[in-house]
Amino acid sequence: MKLNKLTVLENDEIELIHGESLKLLEKVGIKVESEEARNLLKENGAFVDDTNYFVKFPEELISEQLKHVPNKFTLWGSDGSFSFEVNTNTINFATVGTPVKIYDPSKKKGVRKTDLADTVKQIRIVDTLKNIMCSHVDVWPNDVPYLELHYHAIKAWATNSTKPYGLGCLGRVASQDMMNLTSIVVGGENELKQKPRLIGFFNPVSPLVLNKLQLNGLFVFAKYKQPTIIAPAASAGATAPVTLAGLLVQSNMETLSSITLTQLINPGCPVFYSTMNAPMDPPTGNVAWGSIETGLITIGAAQLARFYNIPSRGPGLVTESKCFDIQNGFERFMTLFCSANAGINYITCAGTYESSLSEALELLVIDDELIDIVKRGFNGIRVDNESIAIEEITKVAEEGKNYLMLRHTAKNTRKELYVPKLVDRDRRGVWQKNGAKDIIERARAKVDSILETQKGPGISQEVERKFEQYFKTVSSRTYDDFRKAEEMDDMNVPKIVNGGAD
Repeated sequence: MKLNKLTVLENDEIELIHGESLKLLEKVGIKVESEEARNLLKENGAFVDDTNYFVKFPEELISEQLKHVPNKFTLWGSDGSFSFEVNTNTINFATVGTPVKIYDPSKKKGVRKTDLADTVKQIRIVDTLKNIMCSHVDVWPNDVPYLELHYHAIKAWATNSTKPYGLGCLGRVASQDMMNLTSIVVGGENELKQKPRLIGFFNPVSPLVLNKLQLNGLFVFAKYKQPTIIAPAASAGATAPVTLAGLLVQSNMETLSSITLTQLINPGCPVFYSTMNAPMDPPTGNVAWGSIETGLITIGAAQLARFYNIPSRGPGLVTESKCFDIQNGFERFMTLFCSANAGINYITCAGTYESSLSEALELLVIDDELIDIVKRGFNGIRVDNESIAIEEITKVAEEGKNYLMLRHTAKNTRKELYVPKLVDRDRRGVWQKNGAKDIIERARAKVDSILETQKGPGISQEVERKFEQYFKTVSSRTYDDFRKAEEMDDMNVPKIVNGGAD
């Protein structure tokens, strides 16, 4: 028997959350900071308050647009040699997060600022891993200007990975650059639209705000039919109700309104019903992603996504730990186990720790093995005429044989027993003889081996030439150009330098 899916909501409770979400969307609405988005919604029957930018969504508008959302789609790698399907039944794994620090034991604090070389290494490692199907701009390159970041990320991905890639909806200019650059790589816009290579990341700003800059990018991703993760990241007790049911209602409002907009932009555009919600830690006020409540929220989101028949995305492998201790291990496994056994279709955050602010390349390869362990758990216990082993038990009892001698054991060992590669199961003497290495040291050896041997698809001289020409445009832009293009002059937007606002 296979494991049953974890659930936290009864059917009538899902209906209640759905119904109250629709009522609140029609009565209260969502603040939509983009005039372009407000106009599109107004043209399609939404009620817009131009004084406070709140938009009220009639129930029939949401219900009609949900009909257009696909329940499956395929993602492709840069050169077209790799692809996988996302649907409402399967489970895939990926990275995600924007770590600005990376594990470095040579530093006093054990971490340092990330740079572009780290971004490249992370992309290369993910390209070789069995279970992690996609990397995102997870390792933030602090050594390149913010306005050029997406260019360097796309080039690093196209050169070094055969898997798909994810980026944030970082405004219309950067998002359009991403489409243009990726079209150069894959051979044209039509190819990109027919076989999506990129995943967008759109965060409604809790409580109940769709941010203008991200909306600008969302329009671009939707027009090009690149799948977009709609990911509220509320904190229960701080930016959402402290009650988990209340958080699910608010998050559902933010998600449904965003999905409705994507379908108005481009009907049939693929999206993920996503959660990055977590509780507030009462003593500190910090977000507690590595908590059991995060797991419960994620299970609830998986059930809501199935209710809407939309592929889901949720976090796993998240922890607040700042080091590689037992807390790091049990929090990342707990959140992974909850997401996977809830049936989340796209589970992210591999390789990160410290609230996903730090990256460890070692954790990437460890997480790939943890995923293998959880996948073995999916299969549960096989019970049939062969596995119940009546004949073998009888032989051992009557003939005095050892199970190691039986053909049944040789035939079924690999079917039944998962053998990890990084986990140590030797006796102490053997372990000491082999250097008494902990799992981080063993993972480091695997990372080094990958980086010595991995070869990406590379890019042709013609693509290189077009990239270099395109870079002249990207690098010539100023922050004033950025603000003007994004129509941000009327808003309080902080200056962004190398990934950090100041």
